[in-house]
Formats: sequence, structure tokens, C-alpha cells
Amino acid sequence: MLGQAVRRFTTSAVRSSHYGEGPGNNLPFSVQNKWRLLAGMVLFFGSGFAFPFVVVRHHILKK
Repeated sequence: MLGQAVRRFTTSAVRSSHYGEGPGNNLPFSVQNKWRLLAGMVLFFGSGFAFPFVVVRHHILKK
């Protein structure tokens, strides 16, 4: 009895999802244009990598 209710709930939850089928459709960004994706990833990860160097340079020049 409980197993049937759980099964009905899980199948209805899967059907009611608003994501399309296929790889990349459930991501919050588009993966269709590889150059735009590359630019976005370089900006995102590059800013996190460069931040400590910018802070150190700021403190060295602040004297």
C-alpha cells in the first residue's frame, strides 16, 4: 500500500518537472555556443584566480 503511494508520487514528480529532455537542458546556463561558454568560464574562474593577486598588489601600493 505505502509502496504504491510512493511510486505514484515519484512518477508524477518526474512528469511534472519543467526541464526538457537531453544533456544540458537542466543547467542554469546555455551550453549550445561553446565560445560563449568558454568566455563565461574564463571570466568566472579567472576572476576568482586573479582576486588574491589584485588584493596583494593593492596592499603593496597602498603604503
